[in-house]
Amino acid sequence: MAAATMKTVDMRAWNRAKLLWGYLRRKSAVSGLPVEYIVETTAKCNLYCPMCPRETHKQPKEDMTEEIFSRLVRESGKSAEHMMLIGLGEPFMDRKIFDRIEYCERHKISTLLSTNGTFFDEKTCARLLETPLEHITLSFDGATKESYEYYRKGANFDKVRDNFLRFARMKHERGAKVQVVVQMVRMERNAGEVDDFVRYWSAVPGIDQVRVKEDETNLLQPESGHAPQDWKHPCHYLWRGPVYVKHNGDVYPCCQSYMLDGRPLGNVADAPLPEIWNAAEMQRMRALHTAGRAGEIEMCSRCRTTIPHPALVAGSLLLHGRTVRKWLPRIERLIYTSKLPRSLLTPPAKNSPETELVQIESSRK
Repeated sequence: MAAATMKTVDMRAWNRAKLLWGYLRRKSAVSGLPVEYIVETTAKCNLYCPMCPRETHKQPKEDMTEEIFSRLVRESGKSAEHMMLIGLGEPFMDRKIFDRIEYCERHKISTLLSTNGTFFDEKTCARLLETPLEHITLSFDGATKESYEYYRKGANFDKVRDNFLRFARMKHERGAKVQVVVQMVRMERNAGEVDDFVRYWSAVPGIDQVRVKEDETNLLQPESGHAPQDWKHPCHYLWRGPVYVKHNGDVYPCCQSYMLDGRPLGNVADAPLPEIWNAAEMQRMRALHTAGRAGEIEMCSRCRTTIPHPALVAGSLLLHGRTVRKWLPRIERLIYTSKLPRSLLTPPAKNSPETELVQIESSRK
């Protein structure tokens, strides 16, 4: 068993080395597979959120089939390090979500979830804490009832807060290893609540980190995006991932591409992953990025995701994904507080100075 685990680790390290070589050499075709995947196991959601892309991209009330999910995991199992089982749906509306976490674990792939917390009753919390889930983000967009319920229409501030407090308490009492992050997306109506939000959740035992991040969708800021001069470095997503896999098996180049009206590279049910990852459109996009012409790609010009310096990208491929996830928030925070040069991250050009980077505070509980 130990030998098999070591072999898997070596294969993943070799996969990252191939991706790093392709990125540094600016290859349009790469021999490795993505390190990370965003996998939409369900397209169903019970809330209306004005900043969510599902408000402009109508979603069916469907889950990913077992056939598509198992094929994706099997084909990526020797290279994938993380699968974020999230998308435009609420993961706990997927009745198979616990089975999917366990299935990934059997293939030595760690899993991450993000939830709106409306289904977090005691039974669900207890079952989740029995799984090998590595990370969960508790989405709670506001420190007051008014702002929270404006952005999370259909959810009750007090009920969801109590659900998250219960989960944190149960996690703390059981000594569970899952990393728990409470996250608020900073937007116009909740921007003045950041300090209260951080202060409140940082005092809760069982919460490992409190995160306040910028809105990366274009729904509330349609004019935002990257200017042509921002593209001096190619976007790392096109070499290391995460790719975005819709519930129907369609594979998109990155986590933002579907929301920005990009076209799928292929479908897991119809083509093997290496063929999809090096599809003609993917190679065209890599070539434009390495030529400094990413702005010619319509969806890239509208993207609000921060572009990291090649030094950070190289580091993310030298280290295991688990280590990257541990250190990335700390690096972001150091850049935000000017302890590291801001040139390491290029934010969207039209952001105001105070919203250039993700803000992160760590709980000491």
